[in-house]
Formats: sequence, structure tokens, C-alpha cells
Amino acid sequence: MLRAFLFVLWFPLACQSAELPSGLLNSLLDVPLPGHPTRWDYVTFDPPSHQLFLAHLGDDTVVVFDTQKLHVIATIPQVSQVHGVLYIPDLHRLYASATGTNEVVAINSETHQIVARIPVGNHPDGLTYAPMEHELFVSDEHGGTETVIDVLSNTRTATIPLQGQIGNSQYDSASGHVFVNLQTLGQLAEIDPGSHQVLARYPIKNAHGNHGLWIDSAHQLAFVACSDDNTLIVFDLKSHRTSAMFPVAHDPDVLAYDSGLNWLYVAGESGEVSLFQIHERTVTPLGTAWLGPDAHSVAVDSTTHRAWFPLQNMKGRSLLRVTYPATMPH
Repeated sequence: MLRAFLFVLWFPLACQSAELPSGLLNSLLDVPLPGHPTRWDYVTFDPPSHQLFLAHLGDDTVVVFDTQKLHVIATIPQVSQVHGVLYIPDLHRLYASATGTNEVVAINSETHQIVARIPVGNHPDGLTYAPMEHELFVSDEHGGTETVIDVLSNTRTATIPLQGQIGNSQYDSASGHVFVNLQTLGQLAEIDPGSHQVLARYPIKNAHGNHGLWIDSAHQLAFVACSDDNTLIVFDLKSHRTSAMFPVAHDPDVLAYDSGLNWLYVAGESGEVSLFQIHERTVTPLGTAWLGPDAHSVAVDSTTHRAWFPLQNMKGRSLLRVTYPATMPH
């Protein structure tokens, strides 16, 4: 494990340095976030509008942050126990899973107003979008199902039984299919959005608590983060076999990808972050180190290469920690 204190650029809003993977990341600044120092969850980013949408689970709100002007521009209330957030550019719409009311909330990204509430299954969490079918797939973590929503009408069109506890879902643009972690079964399910049928359930060797998921469609690799044993599994979507395993940040949760650098981020509940370099079908670990308390969620701008980590409680308040690659100007 690479561990070193790196040089930190201090701004008026910055408050604490971070210990990051040596020679890879610098901490740019910390920006105070509104609300209470309670849990944050998923983050999604819209590059054209410079809007970062953050799920403030503990406060039942979605916070909107301008990544260009570096300040909060809106707080959207009444999204009960918000977990997943996903922005759909073509619709200028944000979708958020509200676990407290077992629904998905649709939000206009220009007005920041709620436009629809759609009932889903038990404990909705991760979200993914199948663009050809205009359908949103929602992981019902405790319900053992995947709920399908037509985003053109904002209505539920299907409930797909999967069994077990459901982890994250991801769309694969190569096959046009949706993949879903079955985290208590150690499996990866493949769903055809057109028919809503489960095409296959692939056993993932040595998978324990496979929750986090990211799909590399170009190289047909699935990256599966297992929270029970702190590992990242590389699953080959061509052979349907595990091709590699790596130790990662303790209790890994959210994965994010910088397509400009081909860097994969794995954020852990421990506050650690792991970085990997992906070159074609070769995966190389770059380092793991502590980033900040509860830094289990991350989004990345593949143009500026800045990464964004909401931190729950830094000296009594929530912060957004911004990092950038050490070898690049900020």
C-alpha cells in the first residue's frame, strides 16, 4: 500500500489535507456543504452544465453543486433517504431513489423542481439507464427485484424478480443489456431491456458481498467491488469468468471512471480510495490510501480529471473534497 502526505493547495474554503495514493492525487480544496453532518451517498455529474448532484441521505435532500464556480446552487428537499442519483442528459432530468418512501423521484435539472414520483420495490438503491428503450432500471436492494421505469411517461413498466439482496446495476452499451449484482448469491445477472427477461446468472468466483459495479463496455470487462472481503474482481464478460482479483479500500462501495486517464476509482466506507489503471484488457493497481472520513462515494470529470468526494463529518460539518492528478495542473 502506498501512503504519503501530499502537497495541498489551500483556498479560503479548504480546511484539511488528505493522505492520498503517493504521487497520484493532490487535494485541491474542501468546500462546505449545506445541511447536517449526516450520511451522503451517490453522486452523478453533468459536464455540459457543470452540475454535480449529490445525494444527502441523512438530510433527505439532493444538493446541486456548480463544479465551475465551485459553490452550491440548489438544495432539493423531500427526497426521503435518498440513495442513488442518475442524470440523463437527453431529458435534462435527474432521477433519485428515495428509500424512505420506496419511490424514484424525477427532478428537472434546469429548474431543480420535482416533476414525478414513481413507486418502486423495497429499498431502491442503484440506478442505470438503457437509452434505446428509454428505461430506467432500479435495484430494489431488499426486495430482490429490479424495477423498470419508462422515463418518457415516468411510469413503472416491469418488476423483474432476481432473488437475494440486490447490488448495483450497470448498462453495457456493447450488448445493450443491463447487468445486476446479486450480492448475497455471488452472481451477476444479465437482463435484456427489450424483453425484461433475465438472460443469465453468472457465478462470480470468490465474490462475497458483490455490491459495487462498473462496466467497461469497450473491453467487455465488469469491475465488481466486494464489501465482505475488500476485493475488486475483474469479471470477463466474454468468457464469463473471473480474470483478476485485487485488494481494495476497506468496505468498497462506489466506483467511478475517468475515461481520459483510464483510471478507475474505488471508494470505501473506511474513507480510503483505491486507484487502478486500465489499458485495454489489462488492469494495474496504482495505490490505496485514506482520503477522508466516510469517503465512500465519488464522481469524476473526465475532462478536467477532478474527482469529487462528499465527506460526512469534518469537525462538525459536511464537506466536498476535490482532488486532481498530481502530474497535472489543477
